[in-house]
Amino acid sequence: MGQLLPLILVTCDDGIESPGLRAAVGAVLDLGEVIVCAPCGQQTGSGRSMSTFNDGAIHEIEYWVESQRVAAYAIHGSPAQAVLYALVELVPRLPALCVAGVNFGENLGTGITASGTVGAALEAADSGVPSLAVSLETAKEYHFRHSDEVDFSAAAYFTRYFAARMLAQPLPADVDVLKVDIPCDATPSTPWRVTRMARQRYFQALPSGRRYLTEKRRLDYETRFDLATLEPDSDIRAVSVDRVVSVTPLSLDLTSRIVLQDLERLLRCQTSKVCNEWSR
Repeated sequence: MGQLLPLILVTCDDGIESPGLRAAVGAVLDLGEVIVCAPCGQQTGSGRSMSTFNDGAIHEIEYWVESQRVAAYAIHGSPAQAVLYALVELVPRLPALCVAGVNFGENLGTGITASGTVGAALEAADSGVPSLAVSLETAKEYHFRHSDEVDFSAAAYFTRYFAARMLAQPLPADVDVLKVDIPCDATPSTPWRVTRMARQRYFQALPSGRRYLTEKRRLDYETRFDLATLEPDSDIRAVSVDRVVSVTPLSLDLTSRIVLQDLERLLRCQTSKVCNEWSR
């Protein structure tokens, strides 16, 4: 019996018909056995949510990439649910890698927990699957709709590069997801840099311009950050300022990196002082 090829699960929060998903599948097609599972439609901004509108149906679809038929399924739910359904009910064995992307739009700074791309990758990582979340910087007009005008060739190159590295060598402990963000003008020769998540927002919310409270208008948003306080090793600086590919290691452990005993002493001291003042 021959050795099994590594199983690669590919998903995308932009939906099963996204050109970005197709680019990611093409990028890893010869690295292993590929299975695709993604939401039926656009799920940008859904984070790691477990949406209540999911009807539980799994739709097997015809999916061809580079003249090769790929096992593919669509889920009426969130990206994280697509991953969860795939892991529980579809895959023949635990995947060696999950690839989420390629997303229409960059995922940078403190807002990444809202990202369906990152959410899907975290969901896979929570089941022990090393995960890669890939996003391509695009114009705002493409964040919520597909377009064949976007060139995914550089994103596909970096998807393949980092997927191959992750299949060849395990990530260090506490690195559960690699978040890769690619400038829109990148080429395969664009340098890449290991970064940290910037500690500031990247997409800033704007008023909707509503005339009365019940008017159905959504908040707008724009890209805006404070360059003066931007960390030199951050994902925002790498992509938006230096125009290089950002590779950010993410951990499922959201605990603050502090000495826990120091915080406990602080809280006990303050609590004691407040309680004594209240009892007087």
